[in-house]
Amino acid sequence: MLQGTLDLLILRTLSAAPAHGHTIAHAIEHGSDDVLQVEHGSLYPALHRLEDRGWIASFWGTSDNNRKARYYRLTKSGREQLSEQTNRWEELVRAIGRILKPSEQ
Repeated sequence: MLQGTLDLLILRTLSAAPAHGHTIAHAIEHGSDDVLQVEHGSLYPALHRLEDRGWIASFWGTSDNNRKARYYRLTKSGREQLSEQTNRWEELVRAIGRILKPSEQ
């Protein structure tokens, strides 16, 4: 994944509802038709980084299999960041598209 892409995907996933790490990884993988694979070694450092920035907050809850799990939710600041990063991503995609397929412009 490109640098920063995982952060954007986590924020987008949490915009729907709070979730724990396994659910976040599964949602990204499923949503990409399994093109994107989220390794736990990347996911949890990203979750901690986003929490340190105040874009997500964590709380303890009970998972579907009745086990204690740390859940994450998007904060107001995280919603603002999601909007900014989405706009930036769309701008980058358009710019790259102009270079890769200049005849279509």
